[in-house]
Amino acid sequence: MNTVLITGGAGFIGSNFVRYILNKYPDYFVINLDKLTYAGVLQNLQGLEGHERHFFIQGDICDRRLLEEIFSGRYFNEPSVLEKKGADFPKEISIAAVINFAAESHVDRSILDPEIFLKSNVYGTGVLLDVAKTFWQQKDESFKKSFRYVQISTDEVYGSLGLNDPAFTETSPLLPNSPYAAGKAGGDCVVRSYHETYGLPVLTTRCSNNYGPYQFPEKLIPLMITHILDKKSLPVYGDGKNIRDWIHVSDHCSGIDAVWHEGRVGEIYNIGGENEWCNIDIVNGLCDTVDDLLKRPRESRTLIRFVKDRLGHDRRYALGIGKIKEHLGWKPSIGFEQGLKDTVAWYLEHSS
Repeated sequence: MNTVLITGGAGFIGSNFVRYILNKYPDYFVINLDKLTYAGVLQNLQGLEGHERHFFIQGDICDRRLLEEIFSGRYFNEPSVLEKKGADFPKEISIAAVINFAAESHVDRSILDPEIFLKSNVYGTGVLLDVAKTFWQQKDESFKKSFRYVQISTDEVYGSLGLNDPAFTETSPLLPNSPYAAGKAGGDCVVRSYHETYGLPVLTTRCSNNYGPYQFPEKLIPLMITHILDKKSLPVYGDGKNIRDWIHVSDHCSGIDAVWHEGRVGEIYNIGGENEWCNIDIVNGLCDTVDDLLKRPRESRTLIRFVKDRLGHDRRYALGIGKIKEHLGWKPSIGFEQGLKDTVAWYLEHSS
């Protein structure tokens, strides 16, 4: 009952969560399934090669046959696979939980090619759920009761807020404004339907903007850090006043852990940082932090260039986290100033 399937575990948040679980739970075994696209890369799993409790599989959640092989355990009986398993890895595989990070997640890319996002985020989620449901239905009542499927979603499914609007809650309507957000909202609805129709024990988390190590450098914070290092122009959409709620990826991981182990089946939990910042203020702070860490004059702000706003650019996100605080006793613990400084330092040390 201690084997977990983590999908998308070579991506930014997924790889951080894999490390979190292996470090916190010495008796847990992780099966890590990732397609390995441009953002999900094996470099994110450096240091886990040969780990006795971690087994990586390159594959797609849209591949029903592969998922059926993994859930049934047949995949692990192949001679070539047996050689790769750590000596301590269970001989009989029985997946006790699924944590689904697998998704296409970049808004700009979803605007250019929405089909890929809809296939992965809606259809792929449906395939994963259906295989998990069939596997779950075949188990005894004790296993059924303890099994969990956790869907990792985003605040973007709620749409956009005005400057004075209250933060989103778990009962806010789904009003996605980009193909990425629509795909995630669609996946969330499929997850709900499998609980309501089949009784599959599901949980859904919706997080605010993450930052921290291993993030692919197309996202705001690592993109700006790399551009500042190279003294390249820093493109900021529109007037730079779009607001996001930021959470350190380590806090997000601990929130997912709390929901997985303590959350009420069928419920949705927002995981946010209660930490709203305008994009331009983030960029200014990064400029100063990089300059200070490199002990050079504070001149990087002169690299900022305001560019044409992107299509469907939501003005503000903010997540209310009263539910997870009250029900599970969770709250973020990493201060933004220190977290951002640590993140910049990590990228300076891992320029490759």
